[in-house]
Amino acid sequence: MDKNKQPSVGQALLAAAMLLPGLAHAEAAPERGAISVKYLYYKEDQPGLDRVQVHAPSVSVMAPIAGEWSVAASATMDDVSGASPRYHTAVSGASRMDDLRKAGDVTVTRYLPHGTVSVGAAFSTEHDYRSRALSLQATFDSEDKNTTWALGLGGSDDAINPVNRIVQNEGRQTVNLLAGVTRVFTPVDIGQLTYTHSSGHGYYSDPYKFVDNRPRQRDQDTLLAQWNHRFVDADATSRLSYRYYRDSFGISAHTLSGEWVQSLANGWTVTPNLRLYSQRAADFYFDPVYDARLGAPFPPGYVFGGSAFTSADQRLSAFGAVTAGLKVARQIDRDWSVDLKLEHYEQRGAWRVFGNGSPGLAPMRASSLQVGFTRLW
Repeated sequence: MDKNKQPSVGQALLAAAMLLPGLAHAEAAPERGAISVKYLYYKEDQPGLDRVQVHAPSVSVMAPIAGEWSVAASATMDDVSGASPRYHTAVSGASRMDDLRKAGDVTVTRYLPHGTVSVGAAFSTEHDYRSRALSLQATFDSEDKNTTWALGLGGSDDAINPVNRIVQNEGRQTVNLLAGVTRVFTPVDIGQLTYTHSSGHGYYSDPYKFVDNRPRQRDQDTLLAQWNHRFVDADATSRLSYRYYRDSFGISAHTLSGEWVQSLANGWTVTPNLRLYSQRAADFYFDPVYDARLGAPFPPGYVFGGSAFTSADQRLSAFGAVTAGLKVARQIDRDWSVDLKLEHYEQRGAWRVFGNGSPGLAPMRASSLQVGFTRLW
């Protein structure tokens, strides 16, 4: 799997600590524990081509301790198979893959009269990739409990040893910073603003793609604004968010998301969601126009052994994307709940806004299904 477009384990750990569903931030230690078991199926495809499939069972546990502490842990196993394009949308039999990723994390939280302190650790391992991460986060409440500030620091260390031995014993180290504020504006309105910065150095190229040479330094900045409004008469909640992202590779991206959480009779909840995404290409991405002498996949003027940064990875191109989904959940009784979530994603160069998309790329689609059970005790 490609690790270059995914957030690092450290980034994911910090994000999970701050960006809680519904923007809720616990002010007191939970009174009851919980265990959740989920299963995710994910599939990517392009016209005439099945790409990646993922089967991912996971389990998470949260337990209160002594009325002032909580411990939360999760474990995930991803069974990944299929074919990932070696350049642009070209796939050959040589690019077939079958991988098993194991990941887990644990977070310990201390609840104070006006805030919390959390320490977390996470790991992820595959046959060619290993990541370890640590995080520290603190929250501070105002006197009236209507405002919560959050500060976080995280770091990750990755080891990369691809099976094709293009490189050996490569690594990547990343430091992540987070600052955010959550504010209750009215009895039915709550907002959150979060800024994250990530600075990493090391190996960012994709060893399984031809003509892929990326900088060894990457800085990433993300600003996320979220707003929830409760419609009391309709027994529903709207969740709106806007995310701006940019990095030192030259990528900038906008994400606009919306959810409508509708409560129904007998403990049922239905949540449709829509997400719109638009991305500017990395500075070193090149369109599928190849050198007249060398042919594909080499860009015009390519020099073997040269130091120029270049990539034909479609995920670094300029494109727009739409994700539509539906989640159905039921609170069966005081202790048990179940949920089912379906999402469909489609990506095309022509859908980019604020500029032209990258030409010559086939549309990419992805669908996912997730089912889960939660038990409180």
